[in-house]
Amino acid sequence: MFTDSHCHLNFPELVSQLPTILQAMEAAQVSRAICIATTLEEFGAVHGLAMAHSHLWATVGVHPDNEGVQEPTLADLLERAALPKVVAIGETGLDYYRLNGRTVVDMAWQRDRFCTHIAAARQTRLPLVVHTRSASDDTLALLREAGGLGSAGTAQPDALPPATGVFHCFTETREVARAALDMGFYISFSGILTFKNAADLREVASFVPLDRLLIETDSPYLAPAPHRGKTNTPAFVPFVAQQVAHIKGLAVEEVARLTTENTDRLFPRLLASVAPVANPEAA
Repeated sequence: MFTDSHCHLNFPELVSQLPTILQAMEAAQVSRAICIATTLEEFGAVHGLAMAHSHLWATVGVHPDNEGVQEPTLADLLERAALPKVVAIGETGLDYYRLNGRTVVDMAWQRDRFCTHIAAARQTRLPLVVHTRSASDDTLALLREAGGLGSAGTAQPDALPPATGVFHCFTETREVARAALDMGFYISFSGILTFKNAADLREVASFVPLDRLLIETDSPYLAPAPHRGKTNTPAFVPFVAQQVAHIKGLAVEEVARLTTENTDRLFPRLLASVAPVANPEAA
């Protein structure tokens, strides 16, 4: 019924209790989840989860916040993206929230890394999972320019299609949402949408068209109300759907159906079933 479009089941808080989490997902009618990689070092564990469980999928990417990790080359991303059940490139993007005494100019390494991911997405024709925090202007600019749209926002004469994907765990303004939507991207909302102080974000959610909206947990972080402060899991994604349903004036079942259809459309590899294989380390 529900699809969690972004979670981190390989993180220690969750993988240590995976059987319980999977049971809770089933009880909550969360039928699928996409497990997001944030480093190349952890990709094997993320992919192992996807291969071990028929209702889980994986991505490949390096989070912009991660320093001191293996820097991804285009070849690294292309090789892993070709594996079964890898449905997207990312989590990738830009994050200027914690500069730690550096300037935005000093974050050129993040921008270079993001461009490598964009190139991989275009070559594989897979969607990007985009993280942006305190960096929306540069994020949008790079998606236009490296993504094949150019500064004018129109498709460039290129053999490769423009980049597409999703702005995950969206917390930006309506203007940023509009720009992302104009480029063909989807917008995904997390448990933040349920927080009491998130009235502005709920206004953004009311603006995002239903055919371009996804739901996620970003677990183990950002548990929605009434579970705020607890360890988040994919079983809590229905609370995000309930908030979207309230905003849009729909039944929660309709939100579940629409967001699942949207996820299928954005991540077409989800529809290619792969039987689970024995993988004790993933379980």
